[in-house]
Amino acid sequence: MADCYIGLMSGTSLDGVDGVIASFDADGSGLAVQAHASAPLPPELRAELLALNTPAGVDELHRAALAANGLVRVYADVVARLLASGRTERRAIRAIGAHGQTVRHRPLEFDGVGYTLQLNNPALLAELSGIDVVAEFRVRDLAAGGQGAPLVPAFHHAVFGRPDEAVAVLNLGGIGNLSLLPASNDASAPVVGFDCGPANALMDHWTRLHQGQPFDADGQWAAGGTVQSSLLAALLSEPFLAKLPPKSTGRDLFNPDWLATHLADCPAAPADVQATLAEFTVRAAADALQRFGPASRRLIVCGGGALNAHLMARLQSLLPQVQVLSSADCGLLPLQVEATAFAWLAQAALARRPGNLPSVTGARGPRVLGAIYPV
Repeated sequence: MADCYIGLMSGTSLDGVDGVIASFDADGSGLAVQAHASAPLPPELRAELLALNTPAGVDELHRAALAANGLVRVYADVVARLLASGRTERRAIRAIGAHGQTVRHRPLEFDGVGYTLQLNNPALLAELSGIDVVAEFRVRDLAAGGQGAPLVPAFHHAVFGRPDEAVAVLNLGGIGNLSLLPASNDASAPVVGFDCGPANALMDHWTRLHQGQPFDADGQWAAGGTVQSSLLAALLSEPFLAKLPPKSTGRDLFNPDWLATHLADCPAAPADVQATLAEFTVRAAADALQRFGPASRRLIVCGGGALNAHLMARLQSLLPQVQVLSSADCGLLPLQVEATAFAWLAQAALARRPGNLPSVTGARGPRVLGAIYPV
């Protein structure tokens, strides 16, 4: 009988926590999602997590510890909602995979190792849920000389890979990341994955600032604006975009201060800025696909951006030779993909199966990821 795991994800979009109950066969295949639940982040917790993304705050250690506790209480609420669905009993859950909230990501910097920091309290989650917890997925890859991110390409390959066709997967969360999956019958071609630019982080910030809404629903505001070519060119000149993989980033780079610096040189009306940010998101992703995965004829989009009709239409327009699909068309809803990936990584940890791909992160070799907190 397939094992059941819970996966929890609060991504860089900082809009809430998604959770799934998923089952897998012993080797990580045979995926079935049995339940999905979500909960918004309380506004004060979201504001604190955003503030902790920025260095030089006051009493950061104290605030970070309490924010981690607050986040875990939302995690526990999502676990309770999943179990309340009645489809799976608590005793059937082997473990929870809980990524935590990334507030700083500086791999390979400063001392050659760098650091990555995800706020979490997995011991508290084990106490509140009564279920074993697997957490701290990034740090082992980092210790082995890798970026510690992205971690989802191995899961993408297991779920979306095809035996006879190269496929690309684009996650449009707060930050965009691209997985390039060779045909699974081609043992000579490695899986490649990397962060390719911002996705919803800057667009959501701008929408909150000027519309008072958490996000631009269906991209309607962006679609009504006019792309500013000089601003778009300035955004696309960001050196990170030109770097070769392995590479990863986050709000450390793509944040409101970064945007304000560009707007100081290229002022524009708010709707036109939103239109340009949307175009920046899709252009960065499309350019990366054409540069590093030109053989891909299918692009599977997941994350909140897959629900944005404007972004999806622009991707298809920029990539006329590629079939742009939602992950829902491939059997997994866009808001379930990353949470399911961490359920899969939790299973890999308990099975002592490597969860990283050195071809993605640049680590010295495969590593078992995650620390286990027994109930």
